[in-house]
Amino acid sequence: MAKIVDELKKEYKETKKSSLLVYFILRFLVILCLIRQIILGHLDSALLCILSLFLLILPIIIQRRFKITLPNTLEAIIYIFIFSAEILGEIYNFYGNIPNWDLMLHTLNGFLCAAIGLSLIDLLNKNSKSMKLSPLYVAIASFCFSMTIGVCWEFFEYAADRTLPVDMQKDEIITRISSVEFDPNKSNKAEVIKEIDKTVLYNENNEELITIAGGYLDIGLNDTMEDLWVNFIGASIYSILGYFYIKNRDKYSLASKFIITKQK
Repeated sequence: MAKIVDELKKEYKETKKSSLLVYFILRFLVILCLIRQIILGHLDSALLCILSLFLLILPIIIQRRFKITLPNTLEAIIYIFIFSAEILGEIYNFYGNIPNWDLMLHTLNGFLCAAIGLSLIDLLNKNSKSMKLSPLYVAIASFCFSMTIGVCWEFFEYAADRTLPVDMQKDEIITRISSVEFDPNKSNKAEVIKEIDKTVLYNENNEELITIAGGYLDIGLNDTMEDLWVNFIGASIYSILGYFYIKNRDKYSLASKFIITKQK
């Protein structure tokens, strides 16, 4: 820990990044949250705070380890993203209390991952004498990188829901379903059920377990597809910005605020 603190001090003295101010503010808030969760006896939330503290320091460690520099804007947004997802989202349930909180974070995630993917490819492209990739190829590759990260995250959510079990793929009440399982003739024809008012679940002994008011419970499919759609939107936006940036770095400088560079 002492070594990490020394690295933080050295980083601050060398660069005086405004993003480090964001880091220290968020780190302070996470520590306050950690103390509160311990007092309340919420050990699972306390462990999440500890994980958040590690994630907050990870970008600085990566910069020192791999001798790269994260732009102030990118680094600050990464810190805010971690805080918003882990502390606000999970502990204070912004996912449930703030409409579209999850979708906003997935959109931002798609944008950031595309930026990171483009940066990695651009670093290789600029430091290779034998390989010069076209701007279109770099943009498509960064888009694919972002979508791959998004898909892998959805795999993780599905695996967690199936094995732990938890509810990372948030369930949703729906009033209309269509399925070939309802076709009595087994002819692969989808039967549609509309205007579902409630669903009653029974166990194998015909004992009622629970009544789902308002419709039928979708078990995460809608959540997964919505997450991938907004990841697609975020990745597309940055990939387009990145394409024009690679073509003309002086004219389209907005994308450079999210480009990782190698330390000199």
